[in-house]
Amino acid sequence: MRIAVDAMGGDHAPREVVAGALLSCREPGHEVVLVGRPGAISACLAELAGPTERVQVVVAEDVIGMGELPAAACKRRNSSIAVATQLLRAGDVQAVVSAGNSGAFMACALVVLDTLPGIERPAIAVCLPRPGGPGVLLDAGANADCKATHLVQFAQMGRVYARDILGISDPAVGLLSIGEEASKGTSLTKAAHQLLAELGGEINFVGNVEPTRVFSPDADVIVCDGFTGNVVLKTAEGTATALLEAFREALTGSLRARLGAGLLRGSLHRLAADFDYATHGGALLLGVNGVCVVSHGRSDARAISSAIVVARRSVEAAVTERLTQACQSQAVPVAPV
Repeated sequence: MRIAVDAMGGDHAPREVVAGALLSCREPGHEVVLVGRPGAISACLAELAGPTERVQVVVAEDVIGMGELPAAACKRRNSSIAVATQLLRAGDVQAVVSAGNSGAFMACALVVLDTLPGIERPAIAVCLPRPGGPGVLLDAGANADCKATHLVQFAQMGRVYARDILGISDPAVGLLSIGEEASKGTSLTKAAHQLLAELGGEINFVGNVEPTRVFSPDADVIVCDGFTGNVVLKTAEGTATALLEAFREALTGSLRARLGAGLLRGSLHRLAADFDYATHGGALLLGVNGVCVVSHGRSDARAISSAIVVARRSVEAAVTERLTQACQSQAVPVAPV
């Protein structure tokens, strides 16, 4: 299996991206195609240790900046994001990973790969740490404005992801809202609730999920529009970082605290890992015709390596094919919203 990686994407590219690619190649099962400026990539490969024989470099001299508009990025066909996506369409690789401009990545995926049959909008699916195992939230930022039918499609795709990637046999699907009652929420969430409830046995819909229960086992799949999902995700990330820092300060403030911290070291490390984006690697862009993994812009080598693992597992699980089958077999009703 060959996985293309946008070597120039991310705050710490290309060094951390190249290091992450080499780290992932220590595990068998795939080769990495680094796409970007060959001089910069070669310099990193010469400096870093790893199985360089399992790494190929493909030239792309143009780089899309993190602040550039997605629409303009699609026209720059020699950018690292565009070339990597074109390799996937041509069948030269089986997946693409990028920590670069996520809007540009999604735009390139839509233009070059197109959406799956029956899917109007793709969605970013993010793993959520929970007691007993991870769940998934989507959309985490691909679509700021959505229709009710889009949320139904997100639910269908999220169900396949939870079943085939997370290994949950019959995933429970919840709709993010401000109250458990079907009457609570915006016109969008009310219309989406009605459509999801009408699917009946086709999907295990458990109703609305309040924000306080996002990290609970109430629902394995939580559906929302991309604006709301991105706010939830970044709020949770900031809260987790602040709490872990507060724990760190509290546990190093005195000799007694430091002794207690030594006893709790293993548990604290596991807790930190659960809420560390680098542990989970990347988020799948579900709904496009190919495996695309969006990695955090601040990704270090460990996060890039984890994202490559996510891509490989998604290809092995035939996620794109399973999504196509699921969405074609479940008719989505038309909603006025």
